[in-house]
Amino acid sequence: MISALIHVARPADPLAVDQLADTLGALVEGVAAGLVGDAVIIAPTHNAAIDAVAEATGATFVVRSGGTPPWSAGAKAARREWVLCLEAGDVPAEGWIRTIDRFIGTARPEMVLGRLRRLHAGLPSRLAAQGESVIGVRAPRAGDLVRRDRLIASGVFSTRLHPRRVNVRLNRG
Repeated sequence: MISALIHVARPADPLAVDQLADTLGALVEGVAAGLVGDAVIIAPTHNAAIDAVAEATGATFVVRSGGTPPWSAGAKAARREWVLCLEAGDVPAEGWIRTIDRFIGTARPEMVLGRLRRLHAGLPSRLAAQGESVIGVRAPRAGDLVRRDRLIASGVFSTRLHPRRVNVRLNRG
């Protein structure tokens, strides 16, 4: 099982609740299949509407403090060994449950980072991802599947990690 970490970067944005609902709605299938065990919603500030969505869906709402990376703040509230980092509005494409289940089921203990494809990311993000495939990853981003203990220890990885590609595409809701 995995925990889903959903980061809402701008909770005051009028579309934030709709984007969050798209992501949570896509995860329901994973809950029914027994893959997603819990969800954690992370935001930089408290927002009543997001709090209401979290309460209605059974998710945990975490308001991260000042300089805390969102994924580290969310990982502290997560309950599963693996966490899937998502931005509000990310929707995994068809077949994601089987692929992620296979990834975590076959991952060796030294494997700590898997990376899903985010085709909707802008050109600078895609270029950075290409560079990271060569030099390694210093910090997690949305679309990463990470062992929870590595996120709790620090928001950045002590050594650059080379992510294993997870053949799942993230779309925007």
